[in-house]
Amino acid sequence: MASMAIFNRSRSLIKSLNPQHDFSKLKSISTFSFLSQEAQLAESPPPPQATSPLPPNPASGSPLYSQNWRNPYPPPFGSNSSLIPVSGFNQSNTSRIQALSDTLDVSSLMNTFAEWMTSHQWLDMKQLFEFWTASLDKNGKPNKPDVHLYNHYLRANLMIGASAAELLDLVAQMEDFALMPNTASFNLVLKAMHQSKETEAAEKLLQRMLETGNAHKESLPDDESFNLVLSMLFSENLDTALKILDTALKSGYTLSLDVFNGCVYSCLSKGRPEWLASVIEKCKKMEQNKVQCPSWNLSNYIAEVATQTDNKELALYSMEFLAKWIARGEAARPPVLLSVDEGVVVSALGTAARTYDSKLLDVSWSVLKHSLRQKVPNPESFLAKITALASQGNLPKAFAALRELEIAYETSNSEDLFSPFTSLNPLVMACSKNGFVTLDEVYFQLEKLSEAKPPYKSVAALNCIILGCANIWDVDRAYQTFNAIDATFGLVPNIHSYNALICAFGKLSKRDEAVKVFEHFVGLGVKPNSATYSLLVDAHLIRRDLKAALSVVTDMVNAGYHPSKEMLKKIRRRCIREMDYESDDRVASFAREHQIRMGSENRRNMLFNLDYSTEYV
Repeated sequence: MASMAIFNRSRSLIKSLNPQHDFSKLKSISTFSFLSQEAQLAESPPPPQATSPLPPNPASGSPLYSQNWRNPYPPPFGSNSSLIPVSGFNQSNTSRIQALSDTLDVSSLMNTFAEWMTSHQWLDMKQLFEFWTASLDKNGKPNKPDVHLYNHYLRANLMIGASAAELLDLVAQMEDFALMPNTASFNLVLKAMHQSKETEAAEKLLQRMLETGNAHKESLPDDESFNLVLSMLFSENLDTALKILDTALKSGYTLSLDVFNGCVYSCLSKGRPEWLASVIEKCKKMEQNKVQCPSWNLSNYIAEVATQTDNKELALYSMEFLAKWIARGEAARPPVLLSVDEGVVVSALGTAARTYDSKLLDVSWSVLKHSLRQKVPNPESFLAKITALASQGNLPKAFAALRELEIAYETSNSEDLFSPFTSLNPLVMACSKNGFVTLDEVYFQLEKLSEAKPPYKSVAALNCIILGCANIWDVDRAYQTFNAIDATFGLVPNIHSYNALICAFGKLSKRDEAVKVFEHFVGLGVKPNSATYSLLVDAHLIRRDLKAALSVVTDMVNAGYHPSKEMLKKIRRRCIREMDYESDDRVASFAREHQIRMGSENRRNMLFNLDYSTEYV
């Protein structure tokens, strides 16, 4: 209450001194209780004492800042991008690593490197190793690393970006520590060479490893060494790469999948399919390399090149690779259904036919069946299989394949599908290879099959026998087989049966019999085809009857068929030899009418007009 009374008295005193002022806005200075104090004289200050000065302000940019106790390292000149210089941290880290190096032995340093490798502290590893080798151990002797510790140092330099030449210098410095570089040391250098594509240097280093390894087994190259060098050589020097690859395989090394694929692609692109087949064969004989399998696309590429060059070994390997991929896809979950292009398999079957390889035939057909998955193959696939079996002389299986073709395409309207002159001609040639012995054997086999259960009767198979008899000039067997179609097998001859019989008569210059056969089946309502007219023309030309041959050509045109260039050239050749220029003009008119370029016969005429006299002897 006393304080409030004093406050009110002071306010009334102020109002009396200045009555014009608005004291409604006047506020108290303090809310504390009033203290009655009396003024006292101030004591004289003590004399100043000599004290050490404060450090300068760091923000002032004073050069004396280097003496500041908070940071004993001076900032770099002109470094004003941040309040705290970065170099200070680097130098602090360096001093920390240097201090750490004085406390580590070999085993603890290895453990430290193992931790820092996981965090990719490569620069710290490099500095720590250099500080550690420059310091002394607890016995006062210089620290000496072992080869494994030094390899960590090499790896740190590699990861920092050291060149191959720098790494080679570091490897050479291993002699200062009485160390012998091992395989891992050289592999780190090879990795640097691989990154910079130093192929020649890598090849020489690999050779050095092989030579050094004779005395020191620790320096011999391993799988990684060969893979690094081969991956570079396959793209630049295939011959050298194949030599080194041969050395690696003979020594029992394992190839990586990338190197194997690189070998495949390089050999195929540079036209060395036989070398590739040799490499694959060697890999298959090795336990550690027999699992090598190129990619799906690369396997198809191998099959394409192998069939183009008729390399049966390489074609077989390509089919096996494709079969592996199909099996892997079916075993996957969810399954991946891979299918080989049917044209690739047909090409492989063609290679099997030309190279007489039964194993390639079986593997190719198996791959096709797995690819189609219960679907019926195209006629071309069946015909390729028949051709391959016929070329190998396996006639029972060839006729069994013909039976499959007839069952699958029984209702086909294709005229040439079962023609012994075109699609089934390889089977005809196989039947007539050993003369009448093979023909009779096939005929009797067909006779037995016709009585089996279920019976097998085929006009196409009998037509092959008839034409086979014509090929060995045995018209009697041909005629008997033709009659057996109806009499023995109960079948109806088709146009191919009549054409085969016409061919048999024509080859023996029995033109009249051939014409009678033609007139016979035409009277039965069987429509002749282009092959019929061509065979009649050949029969007339054998008898040198140009008028009749040209008459057949006219009938052929009227029937809606076009004469072939080969047919017209046969007639023209006979016209020239018989000096029948009128018939020659008719041949020329046929050629112009059907836009056929006949070409010249200059080379044939030179042989025809040769003078074989002994005048110039």
